[in-house]
Amino acid sequence: MKIDPRKAAIVGCGQVGASIAFRFLQQGLFSRLVLLDANRDKAEGEAMDLRDGLPYGAAMEITAGGYDDLADCALAVITAGANQKPGETRLDLIGKNTEILRSVLREITARQFGGILLVVSNPVDVLTYAAWKLSGYPRERVIGSGTVLDTGRLKQLLGAELRVDSRNIHAFIIGEHGDSELAVWSEANVSGLALEDFCRIRGQDLGREERERLYREVRDSAYEIIRRKGATYYGIAMAVGRIAACIVKDERAVLPVSVALNGQYGMEGLALSLPSIVGREGVQEILEIPLSREEQAELEASAAQMREAIGTLRL
Repeated sequence: MKIDPRKAAIVGCGQVGASIAFRFLQQGLFSRLVLLDANRDKAEGEAMDLRDGLPYGAAMEITAGGYDDLADCALAVITAGANQKPGETRLDLIGKNTEILRSVLREITARQFGGILLVVSNPVDVLTYAAWKLSGYPRERVIGSGTVLDTGRLKQLLGAELRVDSRNIHAFIIGEHGDSELAVWSEANVSGLALEDFCRIRGQDLGREERERLYREVRDSAYEIIRRKGATYYGIAMAVGRIAACIVKDERAVLPVSVALNGQYGMEGLALSLPSIVGREGVQEILEIPLSREEQAELEASAAQMREAIGTLRL
């Protein structure tokens, strides 16, 4: 079936899925958007609510549908799954969300879907690997939202700390989207100026203790938000909107998405969130950026946790 490059589907209409749909409406990336949910009334209600805003947004068709409507989509965003509850880690969701993913992929692959799968459900790195294995699709077409959100959190906090526009901050969170993630401080810069040099010029101190504090704020951000309001959804919606824009516009931008590895950093048999060039065909290349010895060790420790988690699954 011919792919419609301006058509997308969102599977799962909970708070995350609905927020992503709202972001897509704001962006005007797609001319057709299909919402799918196990509760058809929920999908229809979200579609109706979104359509009410069409006179003030982009021109597009928003409908509730079924898996047959997904066959010609260029992008399928999977948010279906159990939400992380207060006190739970993302890895606590592995078993139940893998089974949900398995049932979703059974329907998608039966329709000979030829677009890109974008996995958002947690634990996203484990589920991205599972989606690649279960779907049989090429690696480049199975992407997880990865640490795009975490990287945005780091940029926002660094911008506030350094009193500079966060859009001028270039830094990455990589590894697991979760407790074992790491910040790549060795390559962080402000508009091309090394972070250390920027701080020296400005007379600011961003030593190890300050960096560790910022890292912990990034790592624990979801826990703090969930404790206060029960769920996170606006930030991830913005992050998914950024990934979708790279795909639709063939931007070939560098984003730390999750992708199944094939020897990068000497690793395979898992998916990790790493800086990658993202465009119309999905992940065009995973970039092996330079890491300090300490960062390399932290990445390997994160990978070990992901391998252990994947080893519990029946793939």
